[in-house]
Amino acid sequence: MELDPLAISASALAAQRVRMNVIAENLAHADTTRTPEGGPYRRRKVLFETQGEGFAGLLGAAPGQGVRVVGTVDAQTPFRRVHQPGHPDADAEGYVAFPNVNPVMEMVDLMAATRAYEANVTAIQALKSMMQKALELGR
Repeated sequence: MELDPLAISASALAAQRVRMNVIAENLAHADTTRTPEGGPYRRRKVLFETQGEGFAGLLGAAPGQGVRVVGTVDAQTPFRRVHQPGHPDADAEGYVAFPNVNPVMEMVDLMAATRAYEANVTAIQALKSMMQKALELGR
């Protein structure tokens, strides 16, 4: 198995883009108390997995070949309950269940995804520069 740094970084860029889209969706639904499925919106998380052998493969002969998105899962943390008796979605006690989305944590996750994206763009730029220098050696 050949190590392809461009494919590895490209897979990471695609994965982080999906992660940022899911975070944006979570933030957009931070106050959605009613969904088509019933109940408040439930925060979603992205699951990644390595392609190839991963870190264990780096120690042997077959390095990993990037990352891919396995899918998204609903976070099973409890909903926020706020006492708002006049709200149309209030229960018999006057409490409304709000999504389990914490905007501060979503912004932290968004910053981490952005930094990971930027790191992979930098890796691609470094690879491009090294390839250009290698071509210049042949002149």
